[in-house]
Amino acid sequence: MLERLNQALDHLEARLDQEVDVAGAARIAAVSEYHFRRLFSALAGMPLPVYVRRRRMTLAGAEVAAGEATLLDIAVRYGYGSAEAFGRAFRSVHGIGPGEARRTGAVLTAQPRMSFRVVVEGSTAMRYRIVQKEPFRFVGRKARVPLVHEGANAAAAAHLEGLDERTVVRMKELSGGLEPEGVLSAAVYLTDSREEGALADYWIGVLTAPGTAAGELDVLDVPAGTWAVFESRGPLPGALQELWRDVFTQWFPSNPYTSRPGPELLRTEPVAAGEEPRSQLWIPVERAGRRAGA
Repeated sequence: MLERLNQALDHLEARLDQEVDVAGAARIAAVSEYHFRRLFSALAGMPLPVYVRRRRMTLAGAEVAAGEATLLDIAVRYGYGSAEAFGRAFRSVHGIGPGEARRTGAVLTAQPRMSFRVVVEGSTAMRYRIVQKEPFRFVGRKARVPLVHEGANAAAAAHLEGLDERTVVRMKELSGGLEPEGVLSAAVYLTDSREEGALADYWIGVLTAPGTAAGELDVLDVPAGTWAVFESRGPLPGALQELWRDVFTQWFPSNPYTSRPGPELLRTEPVAAGEEPRSQLWIPVERAGRRAGA
């Protein structure tokens, strides 16, 4: 898969002076556009549009510094319809406008061309299983929170602590005994970006049968699909953050599955005092190639 991803990046690189062809790149990588964007973000540490903009402005910066073409010609070459729009994009990358950069010979910022390669890190096997689930309803409470890659997420913790006992009791009453059982958390991402600070809907609730009356609780209806279930053991939230990173940087590139839209579910099992927390991470997936080009 890494070879196909690099071929997809070559496809984008050759078209930086054209409209971004993400769908074409995803077809080359033999995955859906949704998974291509998610996988790129996880591997690169930045959303795909940010990388493309930085690469364009790197090439544009070199032309600005050369002083041979007009600023408007450079703007049009890289897809900007006005000098103002080009100037905003240029400043967002280089910290200075193109006109001033040309006049003063300012120091510019370069985004290196990216490629992915395999790095062998340890020999610990990742334990997982594939589960087919029928449609279900997630019933609970949701809050919009920013993503935090390392350490505690204060907004998510505040949402959990803000649940009153009556609400938690009601959730448990509605729990339909579906796997994963008990009170869970779920993350529904609002964009393809997984960068620090990107927003997601964070749910606390239970799985119930479709159509279950939820009363005053929030409802998320989830269609049937396939899920990859990963196990984690260790202090929270660090162990889970490391697991999520490993799933996207190691497991997906090495297995015939891609991610698909849907909530990521998390179940943390109660443990005795002194024991390490055990968790299950459920990620919606599908066989690779099934939605490629969709």
